[in-house]
Amino acid sequence: MTIAADSPLVTKVVPSPNQGERKDGRRPDMIVLHYTGMKDGVSALQQLTNPLAEVSSHYLIWEDGRIFQLVPESARAWHAGAGSWGSDTDINSCSIGIEIVNGGHDYGLPDFTPAQIDASIALCRDIATRWSIQPHRILAHSDTAPARKADPGEKFPWDALAAAGVGHFVPPVPVTDGPRFARGAEGPPVQALQAMLALYGYALPVTGVFDDATEQVVTAFQRHFRPACVDGVADIATIKTLRDLIAALPAVA
Repeated sequence: MTIAADSPLVTKVVPSPNQGERKDGRRPDMIVLHYTGMKDGVSALQQLTNPLAEVSSHYLIWEDGRIFQLVPESARAWHAGAGSWGSDTDINSCSIGIEIVNGGHDYGLPDFTPAQIDASIALCRDIATRWSIQPHRILAHSDTAPARKADPGEKFPWDALAAAGVGHFVPPVPVTDGPRFARGAEGPPVQALQAMLALYGYALPVTGVFDDATEQVVTAFQRHFRPACVDGVADIATIKTLRDLIAALPAVA
């Protein structure tokens, strides 16, 4: 199998057999960022190209900033698994997946290297420009699968990406004392919280009950947008940050 690099930023092409056609002729309009969650990059590359593993991504970013392409952007890589965002329930068909070499939570959640962040910014810019991907469609894996995934984690510097013009982000509201909603809470405030999270894109039924699913989504939201405290509890800072994000979304034509 041979493929051509889609981006001029690609250092090397290492084709993965784990790919297929995008369903219903879907064009990618989303970028999903991951950490590899393995002990090193070599292990991750082996996994992403092993046909028995049935997992892949379009790109792999190494600690030194090298970018490997594994799957053509026109093809459906197997990086997101079961998940959803807004009305999309087949994330693999609508997205381009970028894996970043990092051990993740299972290996102490090491810092991402400056070279990786620079490469992530450059690659996301390039992809978003070529496919006209909107900033609010550049997401964490944990955003699309909050019950299963935590990557790329709370140490990923989404603020640095936003400062470089990548992704949708607002300054997080500082953590302060005030009302807090946690598992078991019920009533209109919880219903309003769930409605705002669903409006932003998270898959969450509006039930008025702060259940396991709500806690998982709040945790995912905090990892991406309010990483100073990731506890799954909807405090005032979390709710106000969410409101600011919704207000900053582009107007619907």
